[in-house]
Formats: sequence, C-alpha cells, structure tokens
Amino acid sequence: MFTTPSGFSPHLACAEPEEEEEAAQEGQGPAACLADGPPISSASLETLIQNLVPTADYYPEKAYVFTFLLSARLFIPPTELLARVCELCIKQQQLDQMRKFGPKILQLLTEWTETFPSDFKEEKMVGLLKDIIHRIAPCDEAYWKTLNQVLQKLSQRLALMSQGEESIIKVSLNASYISDKLVAFKTKPPPIQKDMLSICNDPYTLAQQLTHVELEHLAHIGPEEFVQAFVQKDPLDGTRKKTSNLEAYVRWFNRLCYLVATEICMPAKKKQRALVIEFFIDVARECFNIGNFNSLMAIISGMNMSPVSRLKKTWGKAKTAKFFILEHQMDPTGNFYNYRTALRGAAHRSRTANSNREKIVIPFFSLLIKDIYFLNEGCANRLPNGHVNFEKFVELGRQVGEFIIWKQMECPFEEDQTILHYLHTAPIFSEDGLYLASYESESPENQVEKDRWKALRYLSLKCNICRTPLTVTTLSIHSFMSDML
Repeated sequence: MFTTPSGFSPHLACAEPEEEEEAAQEGQGPAACLADGPPISSASLETLIQNLVPTADYYPEKAYVFTFLLSARLFIPPTELLARVCELCIKQQQLDQMRKFGPKILQLLTEWTETFPSDFKEEKMVGLLKDIIHRIAPCDEAYWKTLNQVLQKLSQRLALMSQGEESIIKVSLNASYISDKLVAFKTKPPPIQKDMLSICNDPYTLAQQLTHVELEHLAHIGPEEFVQAFVQKDPLDGTRKKTSNLEAYVRWFNRLCYLVATEICMPAKKKQRALVIEFFIDVARECFNIGNFNSLMAIISGMNMSPVSRLKKTWGKAKTAKFFILEHQMDPTGNFYNYRTALRGAAHRSRTANSNREKIVIPFFSLLIKDIYFLNEGCANRLPNGHVNFEKFVELGRQVGEFIIWKQMECPFEEDQTILHYLHTAPIFSEDGLYLASYESESPENQVEKDRWKALRYLSLKCNICRTPLTVTTLSIHSFMSDML
C-alpha cells in the first residue's frame, strides 16, 4: 500500500480493494448499469430507438436514456432521432391511455433537454420538441404547467451556455492581446510588470483559484462533446464540430503549463527562481489534496519543460523532495497506475463527503480524453451483423457519466478576482522565449545549446518575437491526440 507522505491528504493516496468493490456496486455515473434484467450488448438502431420511447406501462432506465442519447449521434443526427421519437410516440398514443403515456414522454423529453441542452440550440430541434409535446399533450392543466417549466428551463439553460461560451472566448482574446505585446531581449528579458508571487504568495489560495478556473471550464463541457470530437474525421466535411468548450479546456491546460515555466524562467536571480519553484511545488501539492489533478499535472508539466529542467543550478538551490513525490503520483508508468489509484481514492472521498470541499474531483483531462479515444478506436461501432455495439457505448456512458457528476460540483472557495485575472491574462513566453530566458539565466552547457542561444538572441533582436502567445489557435482534438500518443 502507498505510504502517505507528510503534508498529503491520506484520502487521495489509495483506494483499497473493498472501496473499489463498493464503487462498482454504487455505479460510476448515470450509465453504470442499464436495467434489472440482462444488459443489452447489441441491437439494431431501430430497436434501440424503440426502447427509448416509453409506453403506458414502461419507462426506460435513466442509464439507458443517457447512454443511448450520448451515443446515438454517431449513427443519426439529434434532429432525425427526435423526429423518429415523435413518429413512434404518435403510434404509441393510439395504443396507450393518454393520461399515462403523456407524462412519461414529457419525462423523457425533460431528461433529454436537461442532459443534452446543446442539442436544442438548433431551431429545428426546438420546433420538433414543441410539435411532439403539443401532439401528444393530454387535456391536463398540471401537464401543461410542467411543459412550460421544461421549455422555460431549456431557454434559460441555453442562454447561460451562450453567455459562458462568450465569456471563455473573451478571456482567450484578452490573454492573446496582452501576450502580443512583444518585448525585446538584450542580455536578460526585462521583468513583466507583475509576477505570480507579487499577486499571490499563498500556495493554498492559488490552488483554490486554479480550482475555480478548472470547474468553470468543466461546467461548459457537454457530454456530447466527447462523442462529437471523434465523429467528423473527413477534412472535406465542412460541418463545424461542436467541441469548442473541450478544446478551450485543452488550451487552458497548455496556458497553465507555459505560465508556470514563464514564472520560473523570468527572475534574474537564481535564489528567486528557486523560491518560485518551491512555491509551485507547494501549489501542486495543495491541488493534489483538493482533488484538482488537472492543475496538478499542468504545473508538473510546466516544471518539466526543457527550458526549466535544464536550470540545474536553480534546482540545486530549491527543496525538491515534495516535487519528486508528486511526480511519482502522476508517473505515466503502468498506464498512470498511481494517478488512477489516487483518482479512485478522490472519487470515493467525494461520494462519502460531508462537505463540498471534499467532493471536488477534477481528473487529468488529457488522460480522460485519451481513454475515450482508445475506447472509440479500439471497438467497432457496429458488429458484423449490422447491429449497434451497445456494450461499447455502455462503457462510454459510464466514463462520461462519471465526469458529468464531477463537473456539476460548485466551487466552494471564495473567488479572488485579482488572482483569476492574472491567471487568464498574464503574458507568457513562447517556447523560444523560454529557451532564451533559460540560457540568459544559466549559460549553455554544450555546443548545441550555444548555437541555439546565438540564433535566438539574433532573432529576438531582429524580429522582437520572444514574448509571443502560445500558439494553440489551430488546435484540434485529433492533432492534440496525435501529440499525446
């Protein structure tokens, strides 16, 4: 069993076998199991659609509804699916008692609008929704009251989603604008007006604010984005993929990596650089204790970037024992075995927590995408007989469903707008800028480094391009996955 290091929360260190069994029994997310009877392993698309539509005496399991609505978009657009549901409901209406059937179809549509509201951004979907409700509606005042509440909540949800996406775009543009203020290098890059330690010198406070940023990004990611990221692979397909929130989250991870590296490489004095390293080690540890694994990994990745790791004299001045423990926790060996164990521990703590602070689980997002990517690539969507490989989508639903539970957590920490503003807008070095700052801090050790240093100094003096923003504007999920693999 893993021995908990001093200063680390024991709840996140390890999940015992009995805890894993308990988690399996409780289920991970809304798609852990399908029904009391035998699970569906495969079926025709038509059969799966029919199983989605309720009757007077039947309503599909909540897990089935989530799993099918999540995966069906691989085979049929949401608009066509809703149209098929409408057709089946009209047929069912002729067979069943309306007062029993009406509320059930309304319940199904409510689940759809609440779990996948982005499906209803298209006017056609909203039109179909209203059509099906009006055609199936019983003469019941309570039914119509519930109907209006569903439509009102959907409208509010779509408005909030739109505002959130606009806010993310605004932050990205603001960060890019500030980062575009180019600074010429001479013998040493001039200091930025502020640095992180002048804004926040308390590791726990910064870890809390990083958790705010993470949860804000997660809140905007819809479950359908995990499927849509791998739907359109044809470069000739002009349809815009609806994965903007997912990609914005990947950009945030990259920005945090480069921000950490920039803060370390920026100071002119070795002692100050060592203090920055120790500070970010403590921030990473607090992220671990909170359950914020994504910020933890971004900080570790930033500190392991070559321009930072080559600063041997600086690292020699810093106390790094805790850093090596954190690296061990996020070691990719054994398919990130240590991290996955800690994640299970955090998930167990979240399920049994009494306070919101103990419920936070923010997974290492790149690895989550990788897991879903390999699940998608490793299993066929359809079997040789043409049936949908529903067993695959049950597992997909389990993974995405667990994520949905985690992302719904409201951040329990008080916001600090000064720190948040700095995290979003502080200028960062490009990769070349980081290397140049690193060489200016500690001289090149070999001919390759010397040649690169000369080239970068010449380029910086001639073109003034060493404080450019991180280039992520052309990022796509597929190119991102290629970089990871």
